[in-house]
Amino acid sequence: MGLADLVAAHAAEFAHINACDYGVPLAMAGNSVLTERFLRYYAGYVDKAHGLSTPVSGGFDVNIVEREPYGVVAVITPWNGPMVVIGLAVAPALAAGNAVILKPSELAPLAPLRFGELCLEAGLPPGLVNVLPAKADGGQALVAHPGVGKIHLTGGHETARQVLCTAAKNLTPVIAELGGKSANLVFADADLNQAATLAAFQGPLTQSGQSCACASRILVQDSVYDAFMEKFLAAVQAAPVGDPLRPDVLFGPVISEIAAQRILALIQDTVAQQAGRLVLGGRRLDGEFADGFYIEPTVFTEVENNAAVAQQETFGPVVSVMRFRDGDDAVDLANGTEFGLNAFVQTTDLHRAHRVARRLEAGSVWINTHSDIEPQGRPYGGYKHSGFGRSGGPDGLYEFLRAKNIRIGMPGAG
Repeated sequence: MGLADLVAAHAAEFAHINACDYGVPLAMAGNSVLTERFLRYYAGYVDKAHGLSTPVSGGFDVNIVEREPYGVVAVITPWNGPMVVIGLAVAPALAAGNAVILKPSELAPLAPLRFGELCLEAGLPPGLVNVLPAKADGGQALVAHPGVGKIHLTGGHETARQVLCTAAKNLTPVIAELGGKSANLVFADADLNQAATLAAFQGPLTQSGQSCACASRILVQDSVYDAFMEKFLAAVQAAPVGDPLRPDVLFGPVISEIAAQRILALIQDTVAQQAGRLVLGGRRLDGEFADGFYIEPTVFTEVENNAAVAQQETFGPVVSVMRFRDGDDAVDLANGTEFGLNAFVQTTDLHRAHRVARRLEAGSVWINTHSDIEPQGRPYGGYKHSGFGRSGGPDGLYEFLRAKNIRIGMPGAG
């Protein structure tokens, strides 16, 4: 049985592992489906890393461009979606002819370890995919090793800075998919029911906001602000909260007590500094959840765009809602951050959708939909402080291949 088939056959197991490992609700934990899709997609590219021949000036020389693998690629996964990154990075790295050393987060190593077992079961040669569970010092040693040809990192800014500094000693190239502070622009002509539901789930609800694709800055046009807020708050409050292993639960805990304290501190600072009006949430859940890492879905309004809650990647169930006047105002607010991973636009005006999307400083713009990654859909990656390099599609394959130019002199040909 092929590796993609094995991942598909163990989808329920992977979902259970994810729910136990980092608290994502079972209903949203099935991201191994994405891994399977990327494995199948890139399996078709194994023999298609085509080179080319180009004419050159100065005669009849033969000029060839070939693509070669790096040899060994290090893939560092985050705790909040290791199977997604295995699809985005391990699949194309293997298709390009590289061996992979997979370093999972110490907070969520179980799914990558199980994936490594399936690689052997599928018949991949031992040593082709290596899973290296370790803390930060192990990751640092991996990045510093001169035998690593390229590094693919998905993580936060501090980790990225450390990786880049270490990799620079060997001049090892790095792909970095980093954080986001994505804006969701809701125009007056949007389907408000759809827009409110999408804003709720793409914002505070999915993985309790612990996603680089989280749309934590919701920008709403003045004329529909009140109507949108009524629908949005209702959608947030309707989400079932509880044990991630219950199939009906959509909102679970954050990853750790440290994360909970960090998120609560941001909420408290925002209230204390009057940087926003707290209209929903803002506290730990009590009762049966008092001993867990549960924070209420939290919504601030009347937030200034330069406030910390509107600028810092919260990585928790906290969103800011701001008003805008027109398209120019919306774009200025959306681009007014150091991040540029995703942006979301809600409108039924096709012309506006095109105009606004082209002006937004983001690697991906989603119009009237959520961030649904597909391998053939597009390259995924960020602008500005959200990173560099691309995953998905042919671009994702070429990230793991080096171009080589070969020129054969043909003096006096003809």
